[in-house]
Amino acid sequence: MLTVDFDRLGLRPGERVIDMGCGAGRHAYEMYRRGADVIALDQDADELSGVSEIFAAMREAGEVPAGAEADTKQGDALGLPFADGEFDRVVASEVLEHIPDDVTAIRELVRVLRPGGTMAVTVPRWLPERICWALSDEYHANEGGHIRIYTGTELVGKLEAAGMVHEGTDHAHALHAPYWWIKCAVGTTKERHPLVRGYHQLLVWDIMRTRGVSVLTRAAERALNPLIGKSMVLYLRKPA
Repeated sequence: MLTVDFDRLGLRPGERVIDMGCGAGRHAYEMYRRGADVIALDQDADELSGVSEIFAAMREAGEVPAGAEADTKQGDALGLPFADGEFDRVVASEVLEHIPDDVTAIRELVRVLRPGGTMAVTVPRWLPERICWALSDEYHANEGGHIRIYTGTELVGKLEAAGMVHEGTDHAHALHAPYWWIKCAVGTTKERHPLVRGYHQLLVWDIMRTRGVSVLTRAAERALNPLIGKSMVLYLRKPA
C-alpha cells in the first residue's frame, strides 16, 4: 500500500534516493523495483533487518532492473549520516508526526537533497487524525506515538521555511480512516472485535485487488480521498 505517487515525485531509474524512517520498507521496495539506488534509513535495527531480507529476496527473484542497488542504514533523522545534496529524491512518509524537533528533521531532509531534486512528505491528515485523538488516548499517547497533528498550512510553511518550493498536495487512504475510527472507538488493541476484523478484511481484499471488490473500493477511495483521506501527501522541489 503506497502513499507516495512516484510518477509525480519524478523518480527515474538510476537516481539516488532515501526513504527516511522507512519502517517496514514499503516505499523503499517500490523505488528499488523502479530501478533507483535506494537507501532505507530507520532507527529500528529490527525493522532494517527485515528490509534487508526483502531487498535480497527481490534481487534473488529478479524483481529489480540490472544496476539497481539498495541498502539499509541505521540513523537519526536529526543528524542524517550523508553529505549535502547526496540524493536526487527524498521520501519521508508518516515520520514527522513522531519527531519532537521536526524543524531540525526537515532541515536535514532538505540538506541531503540536491538542488533541483524533489521530496515527498506524508503525515496523517488533520481531520481524520483529530477524530482518532478525540476517540482514544491510547491511539497516540504512547512512547514513540504521534505527538502532533499538522494542518496543511503549518507543514507547508515549515518546509518552505527550510528552502523548499511546494508543488502540490494529495490525500490518500480514505478507506483507512473509518478503520482507525472503529479501532479507537472499541479499543486500539481489540483486533478480534467483529467490527475491526470485518473492516480489516475489506481492506485486505482491496490491497490484494480481489476481483469484484477492488473496483468498487478503489472507486470509493478516489471519491472520498479529498474529504477524509487518512494521509496528506506534499510534493516539493528544492530550487536549483
